[in-house]
Amino acid sequence: MGLLSTTMPLIGRDHESRRIEELLDGLPERGGALMVNGAAGVGKSALLSEAADRARDRGMTVLSTTGVQAEANLPFAALHALLRPLLPLSEDLPSAQRAALRAVFGHSYEAAAPDRFLVALAILELLTDAAAEAPLLLIADDAHWLDRASADVLAFVARRVGMDPVVVLGSIRDDLDCPELSTSVDQLSLDRLDDEAARDLLQARFPELAPVVRERLLREAEGNPLALLELPAALSGSVREGETMLPRHLPLTERLERAFAARCAALPPVTRVLLQVAAADDSSVLTEIMRATEAAAGVCPRMTDLDPAVEAGLIHVEGPTVRFHHPLVRSAVYQKATVAERHAAHAALAEVLAEDPDRRVWHRAAAAVDRNPQVAVELEATAERAVRRGDLVTAATGYERAAALTTGGTRRGDLLLRAAEAATELGRSEQVRRLLREADALELGPVERARSLWLGDAFRTGSARNPSTVDSLVETAGTMAASGELDLALDLLSVAAARCRYGDLTGETVRRLVETTDRTGVSPEDPRRLHILANTAPVACGAEILGWLSAISTPDDPGLLHLLASAASTTGAFHLASTLCAAAAARLREQGRLGVLARVQTTRCWAAILVGDYPEAVMAAEEGARLAAETNQPASQMLTRTAHAALAALRGDHDVAEAMCARIESVALPRGAALNLALVQYVRAMSALGRGRHTEAYEQLHRVFEPADPAHHDLFASLDIGDLAEAAVHSDHKKEARALMRKAEQAAGLTPSPFLRVNLRCARALLADDAHAEAAFQYALADEELLRWPFFQARLHLSFGEWLRRQRRTAEARGPLRTARDAFDALGATPWSERARQELRAAGETSRWRDPGTLDVLTAQELQIVQMAAEGMSNREIGQRLYLSHRTVESHLYRAFPKLGITSRAQLPATLADPPRATG
Repeated sequence: MGLLSTTMPLIGRDHESRRIEELLDGLPERGGALMVNGAAGVGKSALLSEAADRARDRGMTVLSTTGVQAEANLPFAALHALLRPLLPLSEDLPSAQRAALRAVFGHSYEAAAPDRFLVALAILELLTDAAAEAPLLLIADDAHWLDRASADVLAFVARRVGMDPVVVLGSIRDDLDCPELSTSVDQLSLDRLDDEAARDLLQARFPELAPVVRERLLREAEGNPLALLELPAALSGSVREGETMLPRHLPLTERLERAFAARCAALPPVTRVLLQVAAADDSSVLTEIMRATEAAAGVCPRMTDLDPAVEAGLIHVEGPTVRFHHPLVRSAVYQKATVAERHAAHAALAEVLAEDPDRRVWHRAAAAVDRNPQVAVELEATAERAVRRGDLVTAATGYERAAALTTGGTRRGDLLLRAAEAATELGRSEQVRRLLREADALELGPVERARSLWLGDAFRTGSARNPSTVDSLVETAGTMAASGELDLALDLLSVAAARCRYGDLTGETVRRLVETTDRTGVSPEDPRRLHILANTAPVACGAEILGWLSAISTPDDPGLLHLLASAASTTGAFHLASTLCAAAAARLREQGRLGVLARVQTTRCWAAILVGDYPEAVMAAEEGARLAAETNQPASQMLTRTAHAALAALRGDHDVAEAMCARIESVALPRGAALNLALVQYVRAMSALGRGRHTEAYEQLHRVFEPADPAHHDLFASLDIGDLAEAAVHSDHKKEARALMRKAEQAAGLTPSPFLRVNLRCARALLADDAHAEAAFQYALADEELLRWPFFQARLHLSFGEWLRRQRRTAEARGPLRTARDAFDALGATPWSERARQELRAAGETSRWRDPGTLDVLTAQELQIVQMAAEGMSNREIGQRLYLSHRTVESHLYRAFPKLGITSRAQLPATLADPPRATG
């Protein structure tokens, strides 16, 4: 009898069928993705099979692949099977994407590893191009057994086809997992059949069952359709007729596997070996299975040897391929084979795969009965080739399996640490923790122990304010530098410096870190050194850092560019940081390195906020948050969420801003993350200042300046004196603010930080006594440097106008107040615009309400796309930059044009205003 996936009517599945039908009905205007999850045999494959039939009836192109447990270590195997019909279209892709596909599908070995996201973008473009001819349905059955590289790419595609004529469907067993697809794609749970549907199915297929047998089967099948069809088929006639007792109760999946195994046991010996080889094989190619069977059994099999398995409903032969009717059949055949039989099958496959080293070595490893250093060396080479192909998932698995086959603790530890490093880049924290635990239990050498310390730093519990962790990292770094391990020493110092920045560590701990960094012998202008110094001592070393940033040539490597951008940002050179981030982002997009791009956009959004370029900040924060979530980077996620809160406060969404701040604070406070807590206080203060709540703003900001407060941060206390001064002027805290300003002036003697300079310029004007205030305001506003800081300049105009009005110089106050109002309108800082209007009304002048700008009417992604389109970029070029399909870009533009009141992209340059600029 055939199995459920090909023959079962969909009894009792009306709701689930409608859900899939709705997805297909959305084509071609929109696409979507859905993962069907449920127990083994519950009908997931049948539901996908019905969807495929319906799609073909609609004229869609259907591409399908099935996860195979034995293929889980073969990188991109499932994806290659899925996309094979479309690969000729890859010749039309951009060269970088075409080369990436050739590398991962084994057609070439690139010297530089293609990033997995570049591969994913290439496949998204390939699918979008193919869907231009006819809508596409992609099916990934048994996705829990896909190789992880294929699952990663399918998840990437599934998240981005909402505006393309592409539907992605898959199935996942509920006792297994596919985290890439189960966490990022909508799920449809497939439960057991209800009693009535189960009874109808059993009666339709097995009307001869005795009543007592039928009731027992209904009870033990528990509504599982595959059990209802296959358990009766495995019973003898006497059992069906109620003359013999049914077998004892077993777990459902085991019962099914036993039913399939019972059929296998009755097969001829050569047929059983054929099935065992096919179950162990990572391919379904008939000729390969026949050759391996000959090697395993010592006899040459014939095609007729397959007939008994076909007649037993275990396999079906489709041209040059052999396929099991259901994954449980493969599992039953493999698990019921003896250990010796499984080893023989894998050894035979390794023998026939001599020309395919990557596949061969996995079978050699499966056939190994003990540690095997030779196979371990081959696995290590396979892992290194996987790295070159950008397949870090397979690399991590290869290194780990090589470690299991290796003798010698230090060597095994090295391989486990390499596996952990690959898993770290994938953002798989649980896997990293496990690998580090296993490595640390071995007798590691000093270098391996230091690598473990570096890799494990992100998982250390306790407060970020604890200096002992930093001291340990610094001491180990010094030892590594003395041993000639400069790169590892700098890696250790980098994570130590990050702890100093997040935990606001100062004093002796910082002094030792700086001294150790300079003792490593690293070049003074090395971006890694500048990044470490900026995170550790941004004020004390500010002059040196900014001096090198202005003198050194820009590196080509975007990772180094980001280190420089981060150093510029931490020392308050936000304009330079924005420029460096833009250069790094462009190169990272070309290379497909979305993990680093997430960090770049995080740095970029805060630089843009603090210089007053809010459209840029909105776009960078949105993309940074999305990519940080996609690449599992919690620190960047928290910083971009705080940036979203700041932008909400600046546009007047105060409740939204406070809700975000409360969530961030609840996470940051137990960790002692002073940086995040200080940013939360900054956001709350901006929200209060925008509404004119100066006392509240002062209370929020003063916490950052108070050493005993959890939100205290020495860098913020040094740089952000201007905001505190504005709050102090209107809350009767001038005296306290002047004392803090003197500390800021001392900091200015150490660093030429542009952000500190503009803060001091504003603070001096705001905190001047009335006898000198006018001259102080005029002096500050006359400085051309202020033109680069439009938000600060607008606020200084507002404060000057407020001061003039308090001096009863109403007519003179209107000029600066108008200037402030117009600047705030241009910036989209709604609460500040309203404050300026209120002051103008008090000065006897009314103001019209501002018209919404592009920042108000467009989403962050729409704004990003229309700006790129205005620069003359094509939809495909924009898609390559943003990792979207060109069809999705077209849809965003289609929605944006009516919002902007235009009908074509030719009107965009004139419609989009220049970035807000301060008035002279």
